[in-house]
Order: sequence, then C-alpha cells, then structure tokens
Amino acid sequence: MCIGVVTVTGLDLFQAVSNDWHPRITAQQNTLSQAALKQRALRETALFLGLLFLGFVLMPIAIYWVGQSLLGEFGGYGYADFFGNLSARIRSGDLVAWFFVLSPYLAWQVLRLTLFSWRASSKLTKQ
Repeated sequence: MCIGVVTVTGLDLFQAVSNDWHPRITAQQNTLSQAALKQRALRETALFLGLLFLGFVLMPIAIYWVGQSLLGEFGGYGYADFFGNLSARIRSGDLVAWFFVLSPYLAWQVLRLTLFSWRASSKLTKQ
C-alpha cells in the first residue's frame, strides 16, 4: 500500500510507504512516517478551524463595525440581525456567504501556492 501526500507548505514531498511495498523501509521508519502524516493532518485541521473561526466570527464583526462607521446603520436591527442574515445565508447554501466565510482559508492557500511555485521556479532556474 502506498500513500502519497503533497503539501503546499514548501517544497517538501512527504510519502508514507508501507513495509510490503518497499523492503528497505523498516517498521520504525514506517511508524515515524505515519506519525509525521498524523502531525501534519492535525496541524492542517487546526489551521482550517482557526481560519474558519476568523471568517465566521471575527470578520463579520469587523465588517459590521467598518460598514457602520462608513455607511451608517445596517438596514436591520443591529449586529444580531446582520449576523442572523449571514448565518441564514450560510445555512441555505448561498455561495457568496460561503466564499466570505472561507475567504481567510482560501487566501492562505493562495499565498501558500504562490510561495510554493515561486520557490519551485527559482530552483528550476538555478539548475
């Protein structure tokens, strides 16, 4: 069994391979590979949840505050109505609302991909 995972956090390519596929990999190396994979998955999950919290809780507060400062009062009954409208749109599957909530994570992934491609292209030009 072969499990390959490509991460966009850098130029590292992590591949966990079981003992039956490659005889030179010891059981200890396989266990370390699985531990590293679990660690990376845990870190990515924590990153996703943290940025989801940012997009669902902190960004609406900031947008409501800035909008109220620049444009005046929201057309409803304050922040509770603003957040209620946003959460209702999310529950109904509105793509714009989902994009808004996921935008911190999406921006982070775009930044990672940009840095990954920039580093990869610089390594290719040096060869």
